[in-house]
Amino acid sequence: MADDISRIADLDFARVTPEEFAGLVKGLSAKEIASIARDGALRARVLDEVFGRMERQFRPEAAESLTALIRWRITGSGDNDEAVYETDIADGTCVVREGRSDAAPRVTLTLADPEFLKLVSGNASPVSLFLTRKVKVAGDVAFAAGLTRYFDIPKA
Repeated sequence: MADDISRIADLDFARVTPEEFAGLVKGLSAKEIASIARDGALRARVLDEVFGRMERQFRPEAAESLTALIRWRITGSGDNDEAVYETDIADGTCVVREGRSDAAPRVTLTLADPEFLKLVSGNASPVSLFLTRKVKVAGDVAFAAGLTRYFDIPKA
């Protein structure tokens, strides 16, 4: 497990393709991801990279007239607090920011670090996560169910 953590810690995220990242996540257990998430600095690096890529993986042609704010709440563990990011989609653009705004989200997704990384790397089904209560959805559930069509999700 320590080798997997150091492998992630030593990554130059700028050189890792979404598919390579998906493959790395696929090889990690939930326990290993939780261990990575306990390292506050590493967790912040991974979350910043994932959300930074979200704008680049956005599919504007799929969201031409969509206006929606998606709030992501990634629950912390150990000494790490909950991380909150927002994805704002409007007029065929996607802007991601860290933190919670005063705007009302169309949907809020709450999940733990392992489920979040599995979801955004294409290694978990959003429907399965919802049905097993590993992701909590507040707001427009139907919209949440179709979120993957707005982003190029890598395949490991």
